[in-house]
Amino acid sequence: MDSAQEAKQAAARRALELVRAGMVLGLGTGSTASYFIRGLGDLVRGGLKVSAVPTSLASADAARRLGIDVLLEFDGTIDLAVDGADEIDPHLNLIKGRGGALLREKMVAASAERFVVIADRSKLVSRLGQGVLPVEVLPFLWSRTARRLSDLGAEWTLRGGEASPYLTDNGNLILDLRLGPGVADAVDLGREINNIVGVIENGIFSGLASACILADESGVEIMGTLA
Repeated sequence: MDSAQEAKQAAARRALELVRAGMVLGLGTGSTASYFIRGLGDLVRGGLKVSAVPTSLASADAARRLGIDVLLEFDGTIDLAVDGADEIDPHLNLIKGRGGALLREKMVAASAERFVVIADRSKLVSRLGQGVLPVEVLPFLWSRTARRLSDLGAEWTLRGGEASPYLTDNGNLILDLRLGPGVADAVDLGREINNIVGVIENGIFSGLASACILADESGVEIMGTLA
């Protein structure tokens, strides 16, 4: 296992310390979240009773295979949601969605009492927008939606390409935006993007994370408040 994977695993182990019997947990999507799901499966096999709301069909399948009680419909409060991130800034703003589950991830994060992000330290950036910003859009007249996004100064690519586009679990498309030197104001940009007709949701997560657990070969660092 390389150092980045070891760091992800260390961050997941620290997040598992927050889990208590009887909790309803939000399960993230992606390589880092998968370590948390596997660790949770070990706890469940040891007798821990919890339920989980997954953010993707893949995470739901993984949880079921490990014996975790999966809730696909839930109208209460999620006690704790744990997920990875593609970028994390010093104010706990995030970019997520390279795994294609950004809409469900944001819905779960917004429904949680605590949303804790786990990541290797390479995900920490001084300013969001270093890589791509995923945006989920309706397939209907998607190219018009893409042109409206271009008006914000972003370059875009259709994930998967026009011949075989990637479809989210919701049956929508993903446009991956490139924003140049970074996002000056993530909150404002997120609002601008979501105001565009045809956009379902974007990958800027602002004001949702309670804490981030960052790990590398030197150890684990907590940003924000875990309690």
